[in-house]
Amino acid sequence: MSQHERKPHETAHDDAWPAVDDDHPHVTPVSTLLAVFGALLALTALTVGVTYVDLGPFNLWIALLVAASKSAVVVLYFMHLRWENAFFGQILIGSLFFVALFIGIALVDTTEYRPEIDAASPPGAAGRP
Repeated sequence: MSQHERKPHETAHDDAWPAVDDDHPHVTPVSTLLAVFGALLALTALTVGVTYVDLGPFNLWIALLVAASKSAVVVLYFMHLRWENAFFGQILIGSLFFVALFIGIALVDTTEYRPEIDAASPPGAAGRP
């Protein structure tokens, strides 16, 4: 078979991806998994602990920060992003940025029309004093 001939199961797309070395899969050490487990437990305890402290509007921001930290730990270690090419991390960060941007735009739009919504809803309705 010449260099340019393809086997029946091969496609042109196969050349675009590097060969995967199936003989050496990534194995995370048990000590790392236990450390991640401990970190997730500690962050969960922090989440619960913050609910007992009245920090005003900062409670929400602390809860979001802890949740983002926990999701970062899961993505880095359980989804093995820590050992992948940096490009995949950039794609993840970019995706999260655009999700946050779209949610932010929706929230800004919602607050823009909030007075009209409150004026149209009857007294005692949900969200209205």
